[in-house]
Order: sequence, then structure tokens, then C-alpha cells
Amino acid sequence: MRILILGGDGYLGWPTAIYLSHQGHDIAVADNFVRRQYDYELGAESLVPIASLQQRVKTWKDITGRKINVYVGDMTDAGFVYRMIEEFKPDTIVHYAEQRSAPYSMIDREHAVYTQVNNVVGTLNVIYAIADLNPDIHLVKLGSMGEYGTPNIDIEEGFLEVEHNGRKDILPYPKQPGSFYHLSKVHDSHNILFACKNFGLRSTDLNQGIVYGVETEQTVLHPDLATRLDYDGVFGTVLNRFCIEAVLGHPLTVYGVGEQKRGLLDIRDTVRCIEIAAENPPERGEYRVFNQFTEEFSIKELAELVAKTYPGEVKVELVEDPRTEALTHYFNARHTKLIDLGLVPHLLSDTLIQSLFGVIEKYKDRVNWDVIRTFVNWRRTRNPLYNND
Repeated sequence: MRILILGGDGYLGWPTAIYLSHQGHDIAVADNFVRRQYDYELGAESLVPIASLQQRVKTWKDITGRKINVYVGDMTDAGFVYRMIEEFKPDTIVHYAEQRSAPYSMIDREHAVYTQVNNVVGTLNVIYAIADLNPDIHLVKLGSMGEYGTPNIDIEEGFLEVEHNGRKDILPYPKQPGSFYHLSKVHDSHNILFACKNFGLRSTDLNQGIVYGVETEQTVLHPDLATRLDYDGVFGTVLNRFCIEAVLGHPLTVYGVGEQKRGLLDIRDTVRCIEIAAENPPERGEYRVFNQFTEEFSIKELAELVAKTYPGEVKVELVEDPRTEALTHYFNARHTKLIDLGLVPHLLSDTLIQSLFGVIEKYKDRVNWDVIRTFVNWRRTRNPLYNND
């Protein structure tokens, strides 16, 4: 297939691009490099050094002989989106190109507005370009398990059968997002669902859990092919952060009492899930949802697992939860559709965590200690951009 990956310079976008290229697909990536700009804004950078996208693509071609096309531009620029799709003529578009941090969206009004405009408008431009240029293109959109929130009933995969006043219907599962970032994902889902019904598009919405890990079979082939690893309190994801804190001798910062439950998956499973979705497209006019995670853990369980696995001394510190969320809640989410289509998950193990420790140990001198703890309190309308306490 010809697959266009939007946000192809990112933590997940780049490993997905080289994985699918390795599988024999013709790949193009698009990015405006704003994720790298956030590093300058926040005073943080990837723990693992990352090459420029142009260097990454060159090294990949030198090693494998396979070309990856590069488009530099912004998804909120409709002209760019149309020109790119018209030129590359993809069969599938994988859409990662969004501001992906919930804490970033909660810094203040400006960051909330930016997140919503960037994410929602960019996705609308992609939707309209597909509808105008080739409605057969399959849109594979990265959503989030955070769209659902933490309801006191089981979470289904996208839809829920409802009986009301003696009548039944299958409706989109009720969404209770907990941040302006997650709200942007909900708006995307609603817009894509409508577009599938209205324009006859086809789309797979992948409601992804928290990703951990940093290496795939392709990223380890050369240092230029490495993907980023974030540790800061704004972009660092929980298990990666705990592993980094352990290696640094920093307490593992657990919000509240750590009873919040989350779905997680290995980065190697993320790229495989994208492949499965792309190779099994829905029908024209069909909007489908896959819950993309492999295991459930509480935050406290993750901290305890890291503390048990790390060979040195590790302290776990309970800190005030900066988020607006229930400290203890029910969580049971279905995630069978990708398994049914062939996903064989990499389950979290001591071996994986130990390998992550090794990567972190190699680059630990790159850490800016001032940005490890979050400075974003979600209940405030304004937060300091840098934590100078």
C-alpha cells in the first residue's frame, strides 16, 4: 500500500513509518516539527538524542535501500494538506499529527485553545481533502482511551447498545474526557463519524492507551533511527517516567494514592496495530473503533513493578494529584478487536523494563532535573511555564 503518516517525526510516528516501510509499503511522512519546538518552550528535550527527520530518512535509505518521502507543512494549512494528498495519492492515511499532551493543554487558555484548534482543524482539513480527492482513502486516526474517562460501567469499543423507554439503539459510547486535549480527541471522533456517514468515508479510530518503551526492531539498527523518549512532567508518559526516575535516583512521583487505572501497550504493539488496521480496512461509509491497549494497571502497580525490577534503591513518593480525576475508580475496558485481527501482544515484563533501564542509563546525563516534576495544576486557569520552585 501507499501509506501517508501525518506526524511522522514523532515518538510513535517515526517508528511506525520505518516499520511499515520495512514491511514493504510505500511510505511518506509529514510533519511541521512543532513537537521539537515544544522542547524549546518547556526547557526539556528527548532523553535519547534524535536525528533530524531528513537525516533519519537518509540513514533509513542507506541501510535498507527503501525511500521514505517527506512533506514539511502544517495540517491546519488546508492548501498544504490537499497538495500533499493529491501528489502522494495514498491508499491509507495514518493520523498522528496532533498536540498529544494532556498537561500541555491544561497550562492556560492559550495552550487549551492552541490544542483544540491544531487538533480539530487539522483533522477537519484531512477529512475534507479525502472527501474531495479520493473517498476510498482509509483514515486511520489515533484516538485515546482518555476519551472515555472513567465511567462506573464497562467500556466498550466505541459503541454501546442502549435500551430507553422500550426501544433499543447502538450509540457512540458516552465520552467523559478529563482534559482539553482529550476533548479535542472526542471532537475528532465525532467529526470523523459524521464524515463517514455524510461523505461515505472509511475510518478506523484507534483509542490508544499509554505507550511505553522506546525501541523497535527498526529503531535499533542505527542511532539516527532512534525515536524520542520524554521524561518531563508535561510530555513524559507514566511508565517511561517511572523508569527514568528510578535510574536517576529520583522518587517515583505517584499522583494521589495511585489507584487510577490505565490501559497500556508496548511501542512495538503500537506499530503492529497500525499495520493491522491498515491491512483490514472498513467498508465505505463505516466508522469503527478499536481500543488499542493490551493490559490494565493501576499507577501504583506500575510504580511497584519498577521499584521491584530496578537493581538499586527506589523510593515511591505520593504527591498531590494535579489532575481533576477520581483518585479511586472502576475501570474495565474491552480490547478484543485487534486481538481478533491477529495482534499478538508483547506483555509487560521485567525484561522489557530492564532493557529500558539500560537505554536510560546511557543518556541520563542529558536530564534537566528542573522539568521532571509537573508544574501544571489542571484546576487553575494559569500555570507558570517553568517550575522555578
